Amino acid sequence: MKHNKVGSVMTTEVVRAEYGTPFKEVARMLGDHRISGLPVVDDDEKVIGVISETDLMIRQAEVPDPFEPKKRFRLDRLTRARRERAVKARARTAGQLMTEPPVTVHADDTIVEAARTMAQHHIERLPVLDEEQRLVGIVTRRDLLQVFLRPDAAIRAEVVDEVLVRALWLPPRSIAVSVTEGVVTLLGQMERKSETEIAVSMTRQIDGVVAVVDKLDYRLDDSHARPDEQALHGIADDWLRKL
Repeated sequence: MKHNKVGSVMTTEVVRAEYGTPFKEVARMLGDHRISGLPVVDDDEKVIGVISETDLMIRQAEVPDPFEPKKRFRLDRLTRARRERAVKARARTAGQLMTEPPVTVHADDTIVEAARTMAQHHIERLPVLDEEQRLVGIVTRRDLLQVFLRPDAAIRAEVVDEVLVRALWLPPRSIAVSVTEGVVTLLGQMERKSETEIAVSMTRQIDGVVAVVDKLDYRLDDSHARPDEQALHGIADDWLRKL
């Protein structure tokens, strides 16, 4: 199946900072462009870190209150996270303020892979790199959500062509496929149970599919068949062998 790539939804005009960009200039760029974060690059356009609004807020929050008594502490006794926070609190440049190493994706990664990366790291935007690890774009959660704006007709056409015809070698009208608001319903009878499982699994992976309603039936339950017995039939197993 063909999955939409990050490169098809990313923004190519990227607001970026360099290591020596002053703190106030970073804040100005975020405000002027109404963005919540930006990448920091070196002279070779390679991403060395990222800055978020949270990083700037740490800088502001850690400014000492002139009316509070000074706290005595030893830097070597702080946790790593607390030491990093202390460094950010005194940051004057993007290089001192940024978080590293940066979490990135590549332009040829799928939208699904990028979404998983965002969820795993609890972030809202990702710098996008090319094959030479250079910055070529930025992708946000909003960009990734575009995949769910695919028309139902386009989703249905892909289910029929990629799943039924190409993967399972079935006539295009052998199974009834309907799509409503991204929810795909598969209705009909197949030869074997394993084929129904493949049809449902592949359909779930199609870009823009919200859910799959499985109304498929089968003539033969091959779930307990030996591998050599399954190989005699060939259709579903040929697809499985290609995974």
